[in-house]
This record gives sequence, structure tokens and C-alpha cells, in this order.
Amino acid sequence: MIRITDTIVIAESELMFRFLPAQGPGGQHVNKVATSAQLTFDAAGSPSLSEPVVHRLRNVAGRRMTAAGVVIIHAQ
Repeated sequence: MIRITDTIVIAESELMFRFLPAQGPGGQHVNKVATSAQLTFDAAGSPSLSEPVVHRLRNVAGRRMTAAGVVIIHAQ
């Protein structure tokens, strides 16, 4: 369980991590190793978040949240 606030706790099973080859130029072996990470969280479908919280998250997440309410964070 991941505690966000005193009243919001998200189960780790609600988060999905993927590790991918990074995009763009790089050195030797750049396309052979997972050097990029992607976190996906279905905020709209989460039993841990109320509708007002999902609405506030949509405002904060901006382009990182899809129309379906899935938050996608990509780090390279």
C-alpha cells in the first residue's frame, strides 16, 4: 500500500511498470537494454480515489492523463 494522504491509499497492484529501450540517439547497446521506464495508473478505475479526487488529478496531470482517466508517466 502506498499512502498518498491520511485518507488516500493506493494498492501497489494498481500501478503498472514497463521498462523499454529509450528513444533517440545513444551509444553502443542503446537499443538492447531497457533504459526507459513507464508508469501507468488507471485513476478513473481506481477504487482508492473518489470522483472529486480524480477530477483534481485530471487538472494536475494535464497531458499525462488520457481521456479514459489513465495516468501515464514516461521517464528516460
